[in-house]
Amino acid sequence: MHRMCVGCRAIKHKSEMIRIVRTLENKVEIDENGKKAGRGAYICQNPECLKTAKKKKALNKYFKRNIEEYFYDEVEQFLLDSRQAT
Repeated sequence: MHRMCVGCRAIKHKSEMIRIVRTLENKVEIDENGKKAGRGAYICQNPECLKTAKKKKALNKYFKRNIEEYFYDEVEQFLLDSRQAT
């Protein structure tokens, strides 16, 4: 299955992307396994895509709520950690 990055708008296989989910409890979090219930948005595993998404407030628009600054920091750290693991 293919998904679109909310940052660069490229279409890639979802296994190549990070899923961000708004859970049924209305929390926004990183979905490490891609299986959590809720509305999902995808971001490429490229830090530039995350910067673009942050600049465009793409997650705010996608989830129709304010995404706090610290959440983008969490996603950035997740990106760094996942790159180091491989």
